Amino acid sequence: MRESKEQALFAILDQLNREERDRLSALAVLSSDAVRRRPEKRRGHRQAFAQDADRILHSRSFTRYIDKTQVFSLIDNDHITHRVLHVQMVSRIARTIGRFLGLNEDLIEAIALGHDIGHPPFGHEGEHILSKLCRSHGLESFQHNIQSVQFLDRYERKGAGWNLTLQVLDGILCHDGEVHNPRLAPRREKTFDDFDREINVKVGQPATPLVPMSLEGCVVRLSDTIAYIGRDIEDAIELELISRNEIPTECGEQLGISNGTIVYTLVTDLVDHSRHVREAEDSRDGDRDYIGFSPEAAEAMLKLKKFNYERIYRNPAFKPDFDKIHICYSRLFEYYLDQLGKDGGGSDVGQSIIDAMTEEYLQNQTPAAMVRDYIAGMTDDFFLRQARAIGCDVPERTCLPE
Repeated sequence: MRESKEQALFAILDQLNREERDRLSALAVLSSDAVRRRPEKRRGHRQAFAQDADRILHSRSFTRYIDKTQVFSLIDNDHITHRVLHVQMVSRIARTIGRFLGLNEDLIEAIALGHDIGHPPFGHEGEHILSKLCRSHGLESFQHNIQSVQFLDRYERKGAGWNLTLQVLDGILCHDGEVHNPRLAPRREKTFDDFDREINVKVGQPATPLVPMSLEGCVVRLSDTIAYIGRDIEDAIELELISRNEIPTECGEQLGISNGTIVYTLVTDLVDHSRHVREAEDSRDGDRDYIGFSPEAAEAMLKLKKFNYERIYRNPAFKPDFDKIHICYSRLFEYYLDQLGKDGGGSDVGQSIIDAMTEEYLQNQTPAAMVRDYIAGMTDDFFLRQARAIGCDVPERTCLPE
């Protein structure tokens, strides 16, 4: 009976894969073309990228998205965007674009859900602090995209990882929405060896530009910007850091002055100027193998990014107590190193790091790397509780910045 049920499900899987070939663009990545680093022990009846999205969704790292800063830290306001909402917005925006362009929505969703899993507590400020600590302890600079790959590929499931597909891991590694690339063409034909080389190069040279191997990865990368650029403005208005009439006139005229209008305008522009993807008749059609915005939208988006940096991210009116957070980061890092140096892991905290990992991980990672991974995985609230437990003067949450 069980065998007949599985045979029926596998027959449906084969049908779904055939339908993909008929339905999707010739430039889309087919689920049947997914590549994993290790063969699966058991064949599943889900398509490969849908399975990856499920694995990411059910990971412990994804659960911790719920209390990780997106932009605004230590703000007691339920309407401010947290990391978990941001990744869902990226997923929805990217899937909408992918559907119009005839791309693989399961691959898009998996990349989007996993792209920020490596972010440490307190957003980009926490990333900068942790990066300094890493360098001072003999490690390379901390980069959240690399950490996202490490969590999903080598840290989860007691160090065994989820055995995600190359296409998903590549999209996560190359997702950098901070870089202004209004037009992207994928670098196809990557292998896991190429992927590992890109990580090694990026570790030593953080400024090295990376490009996804799929149009789906390119869509997520551009959707990352679409998702945050207007939403950050709405959060800043909610916190009274800026007013809506401060948005540059030329940006407002081109893109709109509300998040909904900005998202709609940018998605519409990207789909309109990338619809050639859907018309491709061959996977080797290099003339159609790219996506991008119109020059007008790209210029307006760049100006809006600059506005956000000047008026929001570097706004002196919003200065949470990062001096205290910096001290807490430093003290926790040293505390965990000290505990790991003691026999058996020392305290419960040191032992919990050891208990969570495989013997292979423990043999191949330095204590500083273990501490980096442990801190990077923390939520904001857990970080503050741990810091308070070792006697740090932790900052308090406020309703509005002073």
